[in-house]
This record gives sequence, structure tokens and C-alpha cells, in this order.
Amino acid sequence: MSDYIVSARKYRPMTFDSVVGQTALTTTLKNAVQSGKLAHAYLFCGPRGVGKTTCARIFAKVINCLNPTSTGDACGQCESCRAFEEGRSLNIFELDAASNNGVEHIKTLMEQTRIPPQTGRYKVFIIDEVHMLSTAAFNSFLKTLEEPPAHVIFILATTEKHKILPTIISRCQVYDFERMSVQGIVSHLKHVAESEGITYEDAALNVIAEKADGGMRDALSIFDQAASFCQGNITYQKVIEDLNVLDADNYFSIVDYCLDNKVAEVMMALNGILSRGFDGGQAVNGLASHIRNVLMALEPQTTQLIEAGDAQRQRYAEQAKRCRPQFLYKALKLLNQCDVNYRMSSNKRLLVELTLIQVAQITQEDGDDAAGGRRPCKRLKSLFRKLMGEMAAVNAAPSALPKGEGQSQETSVNGSAGSGMVAEPVPASYANAAAAKPVDGAAAAKPSRPHVKLGSIGASFSSILGTNTVTRQVEEKIPLGEAANESAAFTEDDVRREWLSMCNRMMLTKQNALAKRMMNVQLKITEFPHIDCIVENTILQSDISAIFRRIEVTMAKCLHNGKVTMTLRLADPKEVVRRLSPHDFLQKLIETNPAFAAMQKELKLEVE
Repeated sequence: MSDYIVSARKYRPMTFDSVVGQTALTTTLKNAVQSGKLAHAYLFCGPRGVGKTTCARIFAKVINCLNPTSTGDACGQCESCRAFEEGRSLNIFELDAASNNGVEHIKTLMEQTRIPPQTGRYKVFIIDEVHMLSTAAFNSFLKTLEEPPAHVIFILATTEKHKILPTIISRCQVYDFERMSVQGIVSHLKHVAESEGITYEDAALNVIAEKADGGMRDALSIFDQAASFCQGNITYQKVIEDLNVLDADNYFSIVDYCLDNKVAEVMMALNGILSRGFDGGQAVNGLASHIRNVLMALEPQTTQLIEAGDAQRQRYAEQAKRCRPQFLYKALKLLNQCDVNYRMSSNKRLLVELTLIQVAQITQEDGDDAAGGRRPCKRLKSLFRKLMGEMAAVNAAPSALPKGEGQSQETSVNGSAGSGMVAEPVPASYANAAAAKPVDGAAAAKPSRPHVKLGSIGASFSSILGTNTVTRQVEEKIPLGEAANESAAFTEDDVRREWLSMCNRMMLTKQNALAKRMMNVQLKITEFPHIDCIVENTILQSDISAIFRRIEVTMAKCLHNGKVTMTLRLADPKEVVRRLSPHDFLQKLIETNPAFAAMQKELKLEVE
């Protein structure tokens, strides 16, 4: 029992050729040894567990070997090699900068550099976690690092290169170690398992490699843990259970449910994941990674970018056949947005559920009721249809159109009321048909009342009607409908109320910004039923002018008075009303209402 050594130490590489995943670096170091072109300082940096300290030890052993091989490795037989392997070498020193980070420790190290090696050619100082040195220690180390004795070589190792002073980095040859690939880790784990007589499943080793996140030391530690749990037979299901990892089957099932628009099944799958103690953010990130892999499986040339076994890649390819690229793109965008908002959300589960509901509704088609009412409503038909028919009739009238223009003019509407509303174009042929059809006299005297209010308009009339002569005439001939024969009385309060109501309806459309600015317009009845609309700047005046005729018709209908006329003008300086800030408004209330002032003092009310 006491002789047991963990795999990370037992199978630690002893030669450059046994180092996994760092071929370029080890080749460079071997070539430097063979050519005799050794630098005085090296900096090995990279993530944890990728072989920085291991390569430093191998390099130190090789440069002091008395009989190096032709491939650039140590012989392992000479006195220097045996002393290193037995831990009694006086030429190789390891310093842990995390616990020896002061100036006095660096001074002690510099004193040791003055003594030449007793055997071998170099004294090698390996300083691990060098970024932990204090600033004063770094500064005292600078001169020695720049011009050390000829028999001294420094090898610095760190996981956080950005914390090292630039003056230190500039004095070293920098080697950046890479994260190890899943396939490289799996290959090494297979070698370890075979050496230990442990049976395994490829899928199980893939899970261990993915969990290690590119670090071989982490992978070997997890491998030992899984081997203990599985008692020498490492299977996929046991590894999933031992490491508490979300099974990929969960993600395959959720994507299948989303493709079939089965929202209830998606919610139950999420509930099962959360009930097992997994975090919602972990589920979202895992699903995003899964969908990314499905996206990579769409094309044969990108399948190699999936870090998984061959059997798992085949499953991704089979699911990719069911997925359209648009579904995958939109799903990734939704899941990424959920991940961004997850930490700030106060109801994290609801955020995840809403995201998955949106993903499950991506593939729904208009008019398809296969989801049993759990999908968004159908697209609404254009609310402009009747109004545009009347406009087309006006367009087709001989008095309104110049000769020959009715056959070429076409009016289209691109605005929409909400995300599901689509306006349809009215071609010139529709106008010609309306002109050819005889019009009944009674119907002509009393036109049908349009069912469109200003709040339904999704784009300004300037963009809908354009600026040509024909469309200007259409704007002028918009009918009042039943309001033309009404003459109800109204007050300025009524005008203000209907104006705000109209603005609120506009805010439901793409005219949100204009509607908010229109709320500040002053309305005055000058000579009944004439209304003055007073604006404070020319920009707002220009924007309102584009739809002013439509506003006038709407107000006439809402006030039930067909004789209403309106004028749009700029405010005089004395008519500009100063808008009160919250503090000014509070101060005004206190000055005009003593009771409120007493309450404010008693309750200590303040405006934030």
C-alpha cells in the first residue's frame, strides 16, 4: 500500500520523446543541445499540467549528460544522469518561487551561481512559479539574469506569463506550451491503462480527457480516480456517475425535442438535469457546446474539429442531417445570450427555461398547428389592406392621376406592427381594376370607415408613400369615414387625452422614438374646432409633418368631429415650457402644498 505512486508521477516523461503534445518545443530543445547553442535563460509558460516543469528537468538532465545520444536525449548511464535520477545532483537546483519569493532568497541563489559545477558542464537553476516573485526580487534578479556566469543556465516556469516583468521576459527565450488535444490525452491514457492492466471503453477515456481541459496531469489524476471507482474496468456509465458529468445523451434528446417543437418534453428534460444537482448555466454551456459540434458535423471537412471519439462523431453527423444551419445559428445565438445574462439574472431557472422555449420554437412554420397551440400565433394579415384599397381607388381616379401614371405607379408598404405583422403591396393593376369598377352614388357619398388607427402604422408615411406627386395627392385624400358627418364638442383635455392615446398606440410599432417625442407637443384650441400643435424644434416638426394629415384624420375620428382642422407650428420663445426635474417637481409640491411639506419632513422623503 505504501509503495503506490499516482500515475501523474509514475508515468512522468523522462525523455523528450515521451513528452505528449509538445513536439515543436521538444524538437527545438533537442536541436539546441545537439548544436551546442544554448541560451543562458529560458522561460517556459503555459497552462497547468502540460509539461513545463517536466521539460525543464529533462532539459537540465540532457545538457549535463556526459554522453548524450544522437537524437538529443540523455544517455541515462553516466554519473550525471544517475545522480539526477537518484535526486543527489549538485548541478541542478529547483526553487519554488511561491514560497521563496523574497529578495533574500534571490541573493542566496546568486551566491550559488558563483560556484562552478563539480561534475558536468552547467549549473541549472529551475525556478518554478516564477511569477510569484516580488517586484523587489525581480529587480534584484535582473542583472544576474542578463549576464550570468558562463556555467549557469536559468529555466523559469510559470502559468501566468502576464505577471512577469517585461524586463525579465526580454532576457529569456520564451517557449509557450499548448493545451493538449483530447486525442493526445486519450492516446496516453490508453498506454497507461494497458501498462496497469486496466480495461476501458474509448468513450470513457474521452470523457476523462474532456474533463481534464487540456492538462495531462489532471487527466491522469482523474484516471486514477475513475480506476478506483470502476475497480479496474473503466466504463462510460461509471465514469459519468463518478465524475458527475452531464451525459451527452441529455443534449441529443433536448435537440431532438427542439427540432420537433416539443416544449413540454424540453422542460421535463431540463427539470431532470436540475434535480440531479447540475447548475442551469452548466446545462446551457453544455448544450451550446453540443450544438456547436452538430454544426461542425454538417460538413465532412469540419468534422475533425469535434473533440470526441469516432462513435460520438457519427452520432453528431446523424443528428446534423436533421438540422438546418439556420436552426443551429439561432440556437447558438440564444444560448450565448443566456450565458451572458445568467450571472446577472435574479431568476436563473426562468431565464434558462425561456431560452430553451425559444430554441424549441425556432423550427415552427406559419400555419402549422402540429405543436398543439404551444407555438407563437400565425402572422397577422396586413392591417393596411382596406386602407390601401381606398388609396388605390383614389390613385385610379382621373382627377387625381396624371395621364398614363396609373399603369406604372406601384405603392408598397414595408412597415409592420409588431414582429408578426407583414404589410402587402398594392400593385397598379389593383388600382386600374378599382377605376374600371362602377362606383355606386351612395357609396361614393359615404365612404366606408377605415379600420386602421395611427397606432397600427409601422413606418412613417414619408417612407410608405414616398414624395412623388401621386402619393401626395393620396395623402390629401385620406377619407374621414363616419367622422365626416359628426360634430361633437370637445375640450383641450379631450384633445390631450386622445393625443396621448394615439402616441401610446404608436409606441407599439416601430415609431416608438417619434411617439415619445410627440408626447411633449403642446395642444391648444384656438378657434373651435381648430387645434394648434406647437413643437419646440424643427426636427420634430419635420418628422411630424410627414404623417400630419394622418394625425389630423385620426384626431377627427377620435374626437368624433369631422370639422377638426390642425396646424403644426414652431413654439415662440415664451411658449417653451421648462420641464421640471424630479428635484424641481418635489420642491414645487412643497411650496404649493403645506400638508405635503409636513409629510415630507416627517417621513424624510428624498428624490434619488
